[in-house]
Amino acid sequence: MFAAFRNAGRAAIRARRSYSTAAPGAEDTNAFIASRKAVEEHAKHSADLWRKITCVGNPLLGSENWFGAAKGYYVAFPAVIVAALNAKSLASEHEAHLEHIKEENGGELPERIVYPYFNKREKDFPWGDNTLFYNPKVNIPVQ
Repeated sequence: MFAAFRNAGRAAIRARRSYSTAAPGAEDTNAFIASRKAVEEHAKHSADLWRKITCVGNPLLGSENWFGAAKGYYVAFPAVIVAALNAKSLASEHEAHLEHIKEENGGELPERIVYPYFNKREKDFPWGDNTLFYNPKVNIPVQ
């Protein structure tokens, strides 16, 4: 019943003509379109730069080799290595500092102040009294 109205509406939409067409060469004179093209070009170069900085080749994007054509990372992989070396250095300094404190106190760490708000728990953890990453050398035991 309504098919005739529906088809008539579609025909009216197709029959309507829009007389606004771009003149040849007008695309270059429009400042907005020119600025949009400049932004797109800049974005393309910026994305390419950051792709080179972080990693080259991504197996999720279909490259055959994880390291891609440039055979490696430019910045990300060396930055991870530098960060790991820094963490190792800081950990060894901290360990040496703790050993120094133990030597000053007869081989034991000094007694720590236990405040009433430390280790406050409403119920036990499913795996026991202490937290999942409890370390008896570092953490204060639950009383």
